[in-house]
Amino acid sequence: MVDHELTGAFAPVVTPFHADLTPDAPRFVSHCAWLLSHGVGLAPFGTNSEANSLGLAERMTLLDVLVDNGLDPRRMMPGTGCCSLPETVALTRHAVERGCAGVLMLPPFFYKGLSDDGLYAYYARVIEQVADARLRLYLYHIPALSGVPITLSVIERLVRDFPRTVVGIKDSSGDWNHLSVMLDAFPGFGIFPASESLVSRASAKGARGCISATVNINPERIARLCREWAEDTGPALQAQADTVRAIVQSFPMIAALKAVLATYREDSAWSHVRPPLSRLSDEQHGRLHAQLAACGFTLPG
Repeated sequence: MVDHELTGAFAPVVTPFHADLTPDAPRFVSHCAWLLSHGVGLAPFGTNSEANSLGLAERMTLLDVLVDNGLDPRRMMPGTGCCSLPETVALTRHAVERGCAGVLMLPPFFYKGLSDDGLYAYYARVIEQVADARLRLYLYHIPALSGVPITLSVIERLVRDFPRTVVGIKDSSGDWNHLSVMLDAFPGFGIFPASESLVSRASAKGARGCISATVNINPERIARLCREWAEDTGPALQAQADTVRAIVQSFPMIAALKAVLATYREDSAWSHVRPPLSRLSDEQHGRLHAQLAACGFTLPG
């Protein structure tokens, strides 16, 4: 890994599948290259990547395919958090060895009601077992899905004990008050809200950008918003991003993102999702695209 701070917009890259539901590596590489060409970074194997429907070998192989095809790992922050400590260590070590700039790490999410001591010990053990000074770890706070909040106390302990390793967090709480408190409590920490709708407010308090599902379909505008939020162009960019976000998140998010890619690229293979998820119904698909068309949305390029 390189020793620099990640900033800007990152896409938790949606994972394309063949009809037999095996990962579609060529479409994956093409989509990631397209995202990079529009000025955003890659956070593959996040929530909207269907990461927890992917096996360990699948994740490693897909990351290898990206790097082996010349995509810059210095703009990658792959998700490596699993319930199992050995699996998290293996994915994290692999990302470090492939030169990724950081990893985004869920807490172990099966057991609920974890103590701060237990959660701290999990992250500390991962860092100690990976045992590589190049590791840059971004925590992933998404309590609505994980059921395991990463408390301010845990963050404080990890930053104190691993200051060059634990360098940031993705906040998917959806709670502005929580995000604001975190930004105040940890100045200089690499904090990324999970929605572009918070970019202007959060950037004014020191946030580094966003890691957002809709970067998959609106990369150019969201990348500009992360750069220009304080400029004259900022309010219009924020308004456009908010409108697209509101439309897409009113549907099942992963299926909606894939439906947009399938339609605008005229490539129905993008509609495939792995069970237990389901693709949009025809009625949902029609409403989604009618609403996007009404707001003037286009897929860049």
